[in-house]
Amino acid sequence: MTDRRLWSYQDIAAHIRVRPETVRSYRKHGLLPAPDHVEGGRPYWYADTVRTWVAARPGNRNRREG
Repeated sequence: MTDRRLWSYQDIAAHIRVRPETVRSYRKHGLLPAPDHVEGGRPYWYADTVRTWVAARPGNRNRREG
C-alpha cells in the first residue's frame, strides 16, 4: 500500500523531530529529495518519499520511525 498524502516542511519536521527551518536547510543544501508536487510555490512531498528518505539517511540505522 502506498501513502500518497502530501507533506509540507512542517509535516516532515514533525516526523523527524526537528524544526521546519532545519528541513528547509536540508533542501537548500541538497539533502532532501526533490518535491513531488509544488502548489502556489510551496513544495510538498509524498509521505512515502519522506519515509524512504528517512530510512536512507546516514546515521539512521538504529532509529525507529515515529
